[in-house]
Parts: sequence; structure tokens; C-alpha cells
Amino acid sequence: MPEPQIAAIICTHNRDTYLGAAIDSLLVQDCQDIEVVVVDNASSDRTREVVEERLPHPDLKYVYEPVIGLSVARNTGAKETTAPILAYLDDDAVASRQWLNVLVAAYKNNEKLAVAGGKVTLIWPSGIEPPSWISPELAGNLGLYDLGDRFMYINTSGLTPRGLNYSIRRTFLEQVGGFDPNLGRQGKRLLSNEELYMTELALKQGWQVAYLPDALAAHNVAPERLKPSWFLQRSWWQGISECYREEIAGQTGVSQLWRGSERMARGLYKSAKYFSQPAQRFDNLVYAYGQIGYLTTALQAMLFKRK
Repeated sequence: MPEPQIAAIICTHNRDTYLGAAIDSLLVQDCQDIEVVVVDNASSDRTREVVEERLPHPDLKYVYEPVIGLSVARNTGAKETTAPILAYLDDDAVASRQWLNVLVAAYKNNEKLAVAGGKVTLIWPSGIEPPSWISPELAGNLGLYDLGDRFMYINTSGLTPRGLNYSIRRTFLEQVGGFDPNLGRQGKRLLSNEELYMTELALKQGWQVAYLPDALAAHNVAPERLKPSWFLQRSWWQGISECYREEIAGQTGVSQLWRGSERMARGLYKSAKYFSQPAQRFDNLVYAYGQIGYLTTALQAMLFKRK
């Protein structure tokens, strides 16, 4: 069997309902010489059985990782393959047939490309219409990612590709020591910002990050996420994640209290300003709520000198 030119890695934790479709979308890729690695991150459902039903396929590999954490699982997946390009697909997403081909071409055409990701559309639950209180910006929390239909280089971390449709060059990943286990989802702890931090490191070190609209994937929206309470919880953890990222980057201190307070006040002001527009009102309220998580974590770090 020839060396894989790219590895598609699914890190999964108790998502057997969606996992089969995610794997199947990778096993029918147009791309040649690929490897598909499923990292079972301490699942307690039918995850192993779902993978084993497809294991006769020569490109598929199953790995069990007992330590909970998305970044841990991603690093495990990278160690299980020799492919020079690592493509990560969420366990509740479906890749387009040309997904891996588009990624491979981008990396082959640019040796300075460290990270690349594609457009993400949403798959809404059957019979459910998108709620009117979810703005396009807030839909980003559900995975929506659309910077247009043209290839572009990303020069700001705020436009970082979504982790559910994400690829990285192995040499860069090894250069920075892998994904930081302090960032990224850990079971029910909705931590994030691991991709944002990778973009910051890449740009700082002279690498490039790209948006590839044709590397398309679709993300299933779980029904339980279509509640205002889920978005508030997700924003709270986003605030915590941002604080952790600043700690790792050495950007901590009293200035965090000013930044968080200013952002919270701005969110509350805009929420009141757009009171008659449900989507804009809730969007800004969610943003303000996330700053409470940020400020709480920053204060704890200062008081208890967390290392």
C-alpha cells in the first residue's frame, strides 16, 4: 500500500448517530492514496461498532484514546499516520466528494501553507426551520463558515477556518508541539480556540493560512443546540477559552479586566439598541454573556495564580 498523501482524521466522542455518515463521506473521496483514521475518544456508545462495520475497507483505521479532550485526540490521530497533510472532519459533519483533492492541491501548490479550511454549510434537523432569533453571525457557533466563493489567504485569526473542516501541515504541527491540550473541547467542557491559536502561531512564524471555498463540508445541527440556553452556555465557554488562549500567549494581566468589561458593556449596549430586532438583540446578549465567563476566569487566574 502506497504512503498516504493525506490523512482524514475524525475525532469522536459519543456521536454514533452521525458518525457513520461522516466516515462514509471520506471512504468515497475522489482523492487517491488517502488514509482515514477514526480516533475514539473514550466513547461509551456504539462508536466502535459503527467503525468496525466499515473496517474491511483498506483505507480505514480505528484508534482508541482514553484521555478525554479534542486536542489530545487530534494529536493521537496525527501520530497514527505518516501522511504529510492532516485533514480533520468532525464526527457530525459530511465532507464533499472533492474535499481531500482540494486540500492536497492547495498544499502542493504552496510550501508555506500551514493551515487551510473550507466552506461549511449547515444541515438543519428534519422538519425544523432555522429560528428567527439566530443571526448569521451566531450561526457560526453551529459551524457555519462562509467567506465567499473565492480562494483567499487569511491574515487575521478571527477568520480562522472552522475546526470541523480543518487541515494542517504535519511539519508545522510538529514545529509548534501539536495542539495545546488546554484548548479544545473536553467532554462537556465546551472549550475552543485551538484553531485560532494555531493561526496566530502560523502567521507569527511566517507561514500562511488559507480559505478554500471548494473544500466544502456540511455540518449537522443537533436539535438540542437550537435553544437560547445552549448559545449562552457556548458563549460562556468561548469566553473561558479566550482567557486560556491569552494565558498561553502570555497576554494576561489587569488589562484583561478592562478588555472583558469593555466588551461586555458594548454587547449589552447593542442588545438594547437592537431590541426590536430579535436576532441582533440575542446575538449581542450572547456576546456580553460570554464576557462574564472571560472575566471570571481572568479573576481566578489573578487570585489563585493558576499556572
